[in-house]
Amino acid sequence: MAEPPIRIVSDVHYADRSSRVRSLDQLRPLLEGAAAFVFNGDTLDTRPDRNPARTAMRRREVLDFFAGAGTPVTFLTGNHDPDLSRLHAVEFGGGRVLVTHGDVLFDAIVPWAKDAPAIRQKILAALAAIPAGSGSRLEGRLAAFRSVAATIPQRHQSEPDPLRYALRLAGDTVWPPQRLLSILRAWREAPGRAAALARGHRPRARFIVIGHTHIPGVWRTASGIVVVNTGSFCRPFGAMAAEVAADSIRVRRVAFARGGFRPGSTVAEFGLS
Repeated sequence: MAEPPIRIVSDVHYADRSSRVRSLDQLRPLLEGAAAFVFNGDTLDTRPDRNPARTAMRRREVLDFFAGAGTPVTFLTGNHDPDLSRLHAVEFGGGRVLVTHGDVLFDAIVPWAKDAPAIRQKILAALAAIPAGSGSRLEGRLAAFRSVAATIPQRHQSEPDPLRYALRLAGDTVWPPQRLLSILRAWREAPGRAAALARGHRPRARFIVIGHTHIPGVWRTASGIVVVNTGSFCRPFGAMAAEVAADSIRVRRVAFARGGFRPGSTVAEFGLS
């Protein structure tokens, strides 16, 4: 019998109106049959909010639920939950699989956001402030990005009113319409940037698993590195799960059935040797 895999998803965005996850119990079927489970960033939003007690309550809800879920769970940080854990990246398969959220691919974290220029300046300052040489290492870069992300307040994410949420979401991301070009550019460039990150910082890596842009897919890049984006649990694109076993990595769609999210059909599979 095959060993159970390590299963990886990203961008649950729990408690955000755009997330399809309305109850943490809906995620329980995804943990079944996995040796361990990795949430690769943006599991929820822990950044500063007008209602800090609510944010703290949701954080505790997530941590408590998965502590008792029966499957070992690892939380990697993302730009929305920069302080959820101390882990910003993890490796599997003897270093052949690198897993990190993916916001580090862009020097403004979210290049389509209206405050991207200000974020870019903060990133440059954070990188300049860390010890010499550390900024060129992945750990140093990730720490700098997380320190900046922790200063960016929640905006539409914390809005309880549906109409105001929709208006603020549009204002934060796609208005004016020219900003759509930044989104499309980020989607197009993300696989190449991810492959370059792996090649530059983890030479043994043959696969890099990311999220962040919410576009699920598998890309075989010219460098030979395979980039997997597990998408998100937000509409409209959907989520995938990456499963790392002893000798393979498999990518599966995440399906919603019988009231819960479950591993679905296989999208791609590769040997790790």
